[in-house]
Amino acid sequence: MPKDHARKKALATIKDLYDVKHADAIALLDHPDADERETLERYLSEYMDINTYAEAVAYLRQEQNDPRNQIMCRDCGWTYGMVCPECAKGCGCEYGCSGWRHEEMRAATGDYDEDDDPYGCQECGAGGGGDPYGECCCYEDEDEAA
Repeated sequence: MPKDHARKKALATIKDLYDVKHADAIALLDHPDADERETLERYLSEYMDINTYAEAVAYLRQEQNDPRNQIMCRDCGWTYGMVCPECAKGCGCEYGCSGWRHEEMRAATGDYDEDDDPYGCQECGAGGGGDPYGECCCYEDEDEAA
């Protein structure tokens, strides 16, 4: 009896939260994949044009089948929609690239440091920070040796 009571409460909560019918609440509660269920709930709460479980599932399948959402690199998790056109590897594993896509992804993931200057030398900071005439001396020893 307590199990049925808990299920009724969960169904009522789903119906109230997402403004869906009873059949949609049952389908959402019984969805087999917990991660997908969380995404479906987000779709129902955030998107105005998704009002049923079937519409949410259709949109989820559309997103999953979109080639831009396919994983490009297993190491960093970047998708083909995130590819950087400015570096050789094109994914998030390339830390030395100062391209716009890398900057955008660092800001989106919170891996953004406002003190970083993409125009200055990564080692000494010369040439950045408002001083475009600063000269990097990091590799002078290598130049003299050659």
